[in-house]
Amino acid sequence: MLIKDLPEDERPREKLISKGAESLSDSEILALFFGTGRQGISAIELGREMLKKFDSMRNMSRASFEELLSIDGIGPAKAAQLAAIFEFGKRLAKEPFNDQAITTPEEVYELVGTEMQRLTQESVRAILLNSQKRLIQVAEIFVGTGNQSFANPPEILRKVISHSAASFILVHNHPSGDPSPSRADHDVTRRMKEASDAIGVEFLDHIIIGGHSVSENRSPYFSFREAGLF
Repeated sequence: MLIKDLPEDERPREKLISKGAESLSDSEILALFFGTGRQGISAIELGREMLKKFDSMRNMSRASFEELLSIDGIGPAKAAQLAAIFEFGKRLAKEPFNDQAITTPEEVYELVGTEMQRLTQESVRAILLNSQKRLIQVAEIFVGTGNQSFANPPEILRKVISHSAASFILVHNHPSGDPSPSRADHDVTRRMKEASDAIGVEFLDHIIIGGHSVSENRSPYFSFREAGLF
């Protein structure tokens, strides 16, 4: 059934106007972005197909442009619109941190934890801060696979210096879900601290993001500073 054939109060746009955006299902929200479906199916049904393929909106938000294009009915215009919307959501989530200092592992986890937990590849990021410990940028330094060792300290510090950051926090994820540091993680942290001290840049912490905790008593992240390993 096409959207125009639905009762008026069941059409996504009219439903949003009369009942609010929170009343819409995920597929109805996608339908509003798409505007149209493809031949034979409505925009709502196209949204359902995408949710089935990616399992969730969260997974869809991490899909590449090419992966979005692989869906029948999603052309370059719709794929670009989706990519822009997902990027808007990420930036909106980071916006509150522009006006507050970031000093604790909990704040780092709130900033990037949820996003990094759903990655299937290792991502190394530097949270760049000004002299008031306020966010300048979250810079991705390296993307790898499995347990591949990440970027070396000079490469990370080049990014820190190029943005005139006074301090930074190193963050990376463990796709396995276990945030416990490896020997390589300990080694990189030590070398990072030595290199930062040598050039007078404050290295505040190295935080590893794991998966959602199986045990309520276990944190989904590991902080080297919190563990007294600095």
